[in-house]
Amino acid sequence: MKKPIFSRKLSALLVLPLILTGCATQGPWYEDWRNCAYVGATTGAVIGSFEDSEDAAIGAVGGALIGGITCALMNRDSDSDGDGVLNSRDKCPATPKGAAVDVHGCALDSDNDGVPDYRDECPNTPAGAKVNARGCLLDSDNDGVTDNKDHCPNTPPGAKVNALGCVEALKLDGVEFEFNSDNLTWAAKEYLNTVAEKLKLHAGTRLELGGHTDNIGSNKYNRDLSQRRANSVRSYLVSRGIRTSDLRAVGYGESRPVADNNTDSGRARNRRVELNVLD
Repeated sequence: MKKPIFSRKLSALLVLPLILTGCATQGPWYEDWRNCAYVGATTGAVIGSFEDSEDAAIGAVGGALIGGITCALMNRDSDSDGDGVLNSRDKCPATPKGAAVDVHGCALDSDNDGVPDYRDECPNTPAGAKVNARGCLLDSDNDGVTDNKDHCPNTPPGAKVNALGCVEALKLDGVEFEFNSDNLTWAAKEYLNTVAEKLKLHAGTRLELGGHTDNIGSNKYNRDLSQRRANSVRSYLVSRGIRTSDLRAVGYGESRPVADNNTDSGRARNRRVELNVLD
């Protein structure tokens, strides 16, 4: 005697959860309800086909429904990303393997800089500080002083800065000349090379090149000689890449001595060009 049709169909459908449960332990495919529905439909159709084609169709539909529901319930209580937080409570279901997470399953960000700990190469940045994609403090001008401490955030590339990120104030000495000459000595050129490099790090700085002489000769002659000395310094600095517009050459003659003109050493010190930063 055959079982009633309804009984046979029900028995077939009740077998599905057992099959799906067994399959579900073999891999993560069951985490997608569509896979479960497909397996359920196929299994239901096969079982139903033992009776007739109508039962196969009914088995497929029922199997799909039961398969999808069964796997969805199973998946809800699993931990897809292996972070220790079940899917039913996991608000961040795809955290990387090994990442430390909070009770919601989201990657920790201990210093609240917007970069999760598993990617944070600088895990203790100060509160509110701007960081890069690696979680490290920004240094926009690459001067070695981070933006949160940098008082001069746009220093030129390569400029030497202090602890505040600022280039030190420009301090320049003068250059001296031989008697009755406007030719630069080797030592003067070496010093002016250094001056040129400093000026390049202080873009826009303007200098007055003040030429001076000792008191030997007429005022007119010494005024002209001092101007030529100032011009010599300007020409040399321009040859080293400094803009002419940033250099003002002025000859003061013998009117501004810095030493005693009654001695050889004093007169030597007075034969000079002073370099003064203009406001």
